[in-house]
Amino acid sequence: MKKSVLTRYRVMAYVTGVLLVLLTFGMIGKYVLDLNGAADFTRVVSIAHGWLYVVYLIFAFDLGSKAKWPVGKQLWVLLAGTVPTAAFFVERRISRELEGRTAEDAPAPAKA
Repeated sequence: MKKSVLTRYRVMAYVTGVLLVLLTFGMIGKYVLDLNGAADFTRVVSIAHGWLYVVYLIFAFDLGSKAKWPVGKQLWVLLAGTVPTAAFFVERRISRELEGRTAEDAPAPAKA
C-alpha cells in the first residue's frame, strides 16, 4: 500500500474532525448561547463539513479496501467522522497500525 493513501486519509480525518468540532461549537452558540451570527457560521460550516465528509468517506473506504479490513473495522473508521473528536483518535490508531505496512512496502535503499 502506498504511503500517499494513508496521508490523504489522515488529512481528511483532521479536516473532518476540525469542522465537526467547529460545527458543535456553532450549534452551542446558536441554540444554547443565542449568539448573533452563529446561525450563519453554523450554515457555512455544516455545508463544508457535509461535502468534505463525502471526500473523507471515499478516502477512508479506499484505505480500508487496500488494507483489506473487515467490514466492522471499515464501518468504525467511516463513522468516526460523525462523532466530534472521534476522527482524531481513530486516525491516530489507524496511522500507528498502518505505518508499519507502508514502511515495509517501500523499496529498500541500495547498498554501495
